[in-house]
Amino acid sequence: IVELKATLKVGDKVKFEGHGADFEQNVDSLQIEHKQVEKASAGKVVGLKTAQKVKEGTEVEKV
Repeated sequence: IVELKATLKVGDKVKFEGHGADFEQNVDSLQIEHKQVEKASAGKVVGLKTAQKVKEGTEVEKV
């Protein structure tokens, strides 16, 4: 679960860093309140599927 600071869409590349995570991946799945969406704007809280486990507090940034 991530609160966005910028627009994010399916296909964008993001980087996970900190708390043992250090990897990049493309956004394959994006959800708002358990509903699949193609894009979300800044301020929205979204869920995204990750290739690896990430812990709360892990930094996520758009690449």
